[in-house]
Amino acid sequence: MAITAAMVKDLREKTGAGMMDCKKALTETDGNMDEAIEFLRKNGQMKAEKKADRIAAEGLCDVIIDGDTAAVVEVNSETDFVAKNDEFKKFVASVAKQAVQTGASDMDAFLGEAWIEDGGKTVKEALVDKIATIGENLSIRRFKKVSADGGALVSYIHGGGRIAVLVKAEADGSNATVKEALSNIAMQIAALNPKYIADSDIEQSYIDHETEIIRAQIENDPKEAAKPDKVKEGMIKGRINKQMKEICLLDQVYVKAEDGKQSVAKYLEAVGKEVGGNVKITEFVRFETGEGLEKKEEDFAAEVAKQIG
Repeated sequence: MAITAAMVKDLREKTGAGMMDCKKALTETDGNMDEAIEFLRKNGQMKAEKKADRIAAEGLCDVIIDGDTAAVVEVNSETDFVAKNDEFKKFVASVAKQAVQTGASDMDAFLGEAWIEDGGKTVKEALVDKIATIGENLSIRRFKKVSADGGALVSYIHGGGRIAVLVKAEADGSNATVKEALSNIAMQIAALNPKYIADSDIEQSYIDHETEIIRAQIENDPKEAAKPDKVKEGMIKGRINKQMKEICLLDQVYVKAEDGKQSVAKYLEAVGKEVGGNVKITEFVRFETGEGLEKKEEDFAAEVAKQIG
């Protein structure tokens, strides 16, 4: 069968694949549209496998609130260029919609679910198709679903999706003052990256581990190591307390504090008095793109030379 430009255009619109890939698929399947789509999907799988060892540490985070349920997701790409692509952004938004409705408790189950945009394929198959279309290794790295449980949910996205924050709180009333306060806290979390809500949430194992690190630092400094044990223990305790204030949200200095001293806890207490009720943070999620991943160092000149060669 003769493959026409209209057939190629139709297949491209249905799959998003490149013109040459569409033409090849139609040629291989003698113009059968359904078989050509299947061919592209299988070919996309092979391309995805070839790209799987590439580092995907760029990308976007997104957060969505749907009634009393919310979800935060991180989807990675290889380059920041692709992360800014509208097609990639739409895919990330779809992943967020999937996450807010998911019943999965882990990534394997999530990838195996029917894709929200097309129930005929799984989330993993949709990801593979997108890898084939965009031409980079992509990865749905993580998701977190949160239920309001009668409380309030507020989200914040920083840097166009570089950081996504979700805050859950118990609040008497959901007026504009409370919403504004929770939005301010979400920005605080994005900026200062706390690990815990309060010091009571910190595991003793974490404190013990950090104590040993600080103790080793003191012993490895000749001047500090020469000090009496009682003094050194006081130094350790002081540094631990300082560190705890930095990683506990409620103990952090509120970034908008006019006096530069008010803690987040005192700020929320003041908001509570203003609205005549209680405002208590019960959970927060903060995703930062590429957090903890090894990023590929780009050598643009070498890449160009390689392509020319």
